[in-house]
Amino acid sequence: MYVPSPGAAGGGLGGGRRRAHNANFVHLSLVAIAVQRVLYTNIAILDGTGTPPYPGSVLVEGERIARVSRDVVDPAGARVVDGEGGTLMPGLVEAHAHLTFLDMARSIDLGFVPPEEHMLRTATNARRLLDAGFTSCASAASSKPRLDVALRNAIDSGDVIGPRTLAASPEMTVTAGLGDVRLSHLYRQNFAEVLDGESEFRRFAREMVREGVDTLKINISGDAGTVASPSRATVMTEAEVEAVCDVAHAHGKRVAAHCRNDASIRMALRHGVTILFHANLIDDDTCAAIEAEKARVFVAPTLGHTYTTLNEAASWGITTAMGRERGLDRELERGIDNMKNLKRRGVRVLPGGDYGFAWNPNGTNARDLEHFVNLLGFTPMEAIVAATCLGGELMMKADELGQIKPGFIADLLLVDGDPLADISILREKTRLRAIMRGGAFHKAPA
Repeated sequence: MYVPSPGAAGGGLGGGRRRAHNANFVHLSLVAIAVQRVLYTNIAILDGTGTPPYPGSVLVEGERIARVSRDVVDPAGARVVDGEGGTLMPGLVEAHAHLTFLDMARSIDLGFVPPEEHMLRTATNARRLLDAGFTSCASAASSKPRLDVALRNAIDSGDVIGPRTLAASPEMTVTAGLGDVRLSHLYRQNFAEVLDGESEFRRFAREMVREGVDTLKINISGDAGTVASPSRATVMTEAEVEAVCDVAHAHGKRVAAHCRNDASIRMALRHGVTILFHANLIDDDTCAAIEAEKARVFVAPTLGHTYTTLNEAASWGITTAMGRERGLDRELERGIDNMKNLKRRGVRVLPGGDYGFAWNPNGTNARDLEHFVNLLGFTPMEAIVAATCLGGELMMKADELGQIKPGFIADLLLVDGDPLADISILREKTRLRAIMRGGAFHKAPA
C-alpha cells in the first residue's frame, strides 16, 4: 500500500508533482515487499526465449526473479507454490491495446460517454486484461486525451489494478480520415483528434507530450470502415507526419502509426515511426523496406479485429457479405501473406488484435496467439515468444521483462497444462492458476 510521506503530492498526476508521487511510491513499495519470497516448484519452465520447457524451480524475491534452477531449491522461508506439473511462463504483452475502447458496436458511441464514467469503465477493462494473463500492454490510442495517462499513473500508484501500461495519445487523423465522424450541421466526437496541416499536428503532439504520453499515434492511411478514405488511401502529408515525429524524437517519445498500404508504410519509415499497425495491403518491396529497419520497428497486424469483423459480427449488423463488400476478406488474405513474409525476413511481428469492440472485446486478447498459429503458421512457441520476449522489447524493457531469468521482473503465469501442446488454453482463465505482476499475486494459486 502506498502511504504518502509528509509533503508528497497526494495523488497529483502532472509534471514534477506526479514524478515525486511515483518516486515515493516505488521507494516504499520496494521496502514493503523486500521480504516477500515465493518459490515455484514442480513446474515446467517456459522461459520466453524459445528454449524448450524444462523441469525446475523459480525463486522470486520482492518484485524480481532471484533464481532459476533445474534442481530442488531450499525454500528457506519462502512461500512454496506447487505447480503440480503445470507451466510457468512470462506474463503476456498486448501490443495493440485499447483499454479505453468500451466494447461497443459503433465507435462513435465512445463520444457520448462522459469522461468520468469513461475512466471507470477503462479501469474495469484494465483489470479484465490482467485477469486474462496480460501483465503488460502498449496502448494503440486513447479515445480521450488523458484517459491513458490517468490510467497508467493510477496503476503505477496502486490505485487501480491492471497491467503495466504505455500510455498513448488519441489517434491523430485528418478531415475525412479514420475517426472523423463530424457532420457539417452537427457536432459529433469519436476516438480521434481531427487535425489538418503541419502546425495543428505539431501543436497537438506537443500538448500530448506535455500531458505525459509515452506514444504518439497517427492515422497515416484510411480504413475499410471509413467511406471517404478507404484502406488504400494515404491521407496524411509528409509535413504532417514529419511534424509529429519531430516532436516525438525531440522529447524521447515513440510514434505508432495506423498504416495499411505501401505509401503509408514507406512514409512512416522515412520519418522514424517505431510501431507499424496493420501493414496488410503492402507488396514485397515494402516488406523489404520494413526488413531493412527490423532492428528498430515492430509490426502488429491486428488480425483479430479483421477476422472477427468478417466472420463474427453479424449479431451487431455486419454480416460476412457486408464485410466482403468492404474488402475485409481481401485485407485478411493479404495481411496473412504479408505477415508470413515479414516473419521469414526476421521482422518482429507481435500479437495485438485491436480488441475493444463488441465482437472483439477486451479480455479475449489471448485469442490472437491462436490466430498467429492457425493463420500465420507460427509454432505455439514462436507465438508465445512474440507475446513475451518480443513484448518486453516493445515495452522498452528488453533486459528485464518478458523472460524468466534472474534479475528480470517477476511478471509470471502459472498455467494448468502445456500451451505448446494447445495454445488455446491461454484463453481459458480457469487454466491460469496464478497471475503474478511485479512479484505480487494478482491471482494467487488455490
